[in-house]
Amino acid sequence: MDVHLTIHGRHDLAGQLYRQLRTAILDGRLVPGERLPSTRDLALQIGVSRKTTLDVFERLIAEGYLQPRAGSGTFVAEATEGLRARTPAASPAAQLASPTPAVRTFDTPWNNMPAVLPLPRANLVYDFVGGVTEKRQFPFDVWRRCVAHALRQQARGRGGYQDPAGDQALRLAISRYLAFSRAVVCAWADIVVTQGAQQAIDLIARVLVRPGDTVAIEDPGYPPARIALQARGAKVVPVPVDAEGLVVDALPKRAKLVYVTPSHQFPLGMPMSLARRAQLLDWAQRHDALIIEDDYDSEFRFDGRPMESLKSLDAAGCVAYVGTFSKTIFPELRIGYVVPPASLVAPLRHAKQVADWHSESLMQAALAKFMLDGDFGKYLRRMHKEYAVRRNALLRHLRGPLAPWLTPVPSAAGIHMAAQLQTPLPEAELVKLAESVGVGLYGTARMYVARLPQPGLLIGYGHVNVAEIDAGLGKLAEVLAKVAT
Repeated sequence: MDVHLTIHGRHDLAGQLYRQLRTAILDGRLVPGERLPSTRDLALQIGVSRKTTLDVFERLIAEGYLQPRAGSGTFVAEATEGLRARTPAASPAAQLASPTPAVRTFDTPWNNMPAVLPLPRANLVYDFVGGVTEKRQFPFDVWRRCVAHALRQQARGRGGYQDPAGDQALRLAISRYLAFSRAVVCAWADIVVTQGAQQAIDLIARVLVRPGDTVAIEDPGYPPARIALQARGAKVVPVPVDAEGLVVDALPKRAKLVYVTPSHQFPLGMPMSLARRAQLLDWAQRHDALIIEDDYDSEFRFDGRPMESLKSLDAAGCVAYVGTFSKTIFPELRIGYVVPPASLVAPLRHAKQVADWHSESLMQAALAKFMLDGDFGKYLRRMHKEYAVRRNALLRHLRGPLAPWLTPVPSAAGIHMAAQLQTPLPEAELVKLAESVGVGLYGTARMYVARLPQPGLLIGYGHVNVAEIDAGLGKLAEVLAKVAT
């Protein structure tokens, strides 16, 4: 065997030897049929124990790189012929690391797919990110009991894959909750549980959208929904919104699907008027189109009476109602759901099965108990009061010290608020300036598609308490005042 083996230090001796021998086989320095030294001779040669060389040979034999022959020794397996010369010859130092495969680029539209959401920024002290809830006030002691109960249930049951549509108890709990809170009348069997609202949107697109189909979204609107539809090859047409929500008269006639956020328009915050809702439902019925109603945070409404969901007004089966627990409990839970028209329940169930068979069952069972025992309702009522206080604190700053630079967009619900820039300072520079003092702000320009972007911010208050709002926006006002002077 004409291969130089080098051992550095006294750590991971077997790993070092394994990687060097494997690399020598892959790059052709050890050819098929070549005899290797005995484990005893090799151990003496490189200064390790025989057990180390035995362990390495056994691993390489088990993986098919080496082949023992009784009475003759150990040889490089003939089956490695097809692996030769796939990697360049490496130096002894480089051999200490695992072989690096050649870079290969595959032609896929996902190469150019934009990021769905901005990545977290570690340097922020006060992060006004939207859509993130307050975990510090979540009743984890109650939640632990729910998880323990679900775990005991699973321990008693037989192992196996579950219903793709989700845990029956959870679907029952969701149906009761929707009937009470959103006037959505449905049976538990009408619900499909998903990995958050994002998967619900993706599954609907899988079932209904073919490459080249026209779909409509709000402009400005929710980027992850737009990207999910684009990923299915849809022709995505942005439709403007005004003070009453989506402008129905601007919808493309051939739209097969319309995505809307009628209870709390994302990102601007206005609700869709009742007249506009009726107009949209009529349009969908006449054009045989499906409406995806993303009701992502309607639980938190602070002014006026609750707005009817589109689903509660739908008599023709035009609306797929999508909800999520990421905006009410915490994002890491990754449980959402969809209440589609009756004819789409079975297709969506099949699509869910193909995608991931079913969502994680332990958390579903825990959430079911959390809801059926009344703890979810208690938590929502407590957080409604908390978020109302935070909203008022945010408005106090926007209408006070920050008024020269920001104007809040009227909004009566949710855990975020939009604000328009009133300063010549570009949106990106304002975000960067805020970040320099540890304040996380997020621009809305990227949420516009066809319309001229209106410089502004999406300010979330689910992740920051009143003290943090006061401190963070106080720092923002100070740094803006310095820039102005």
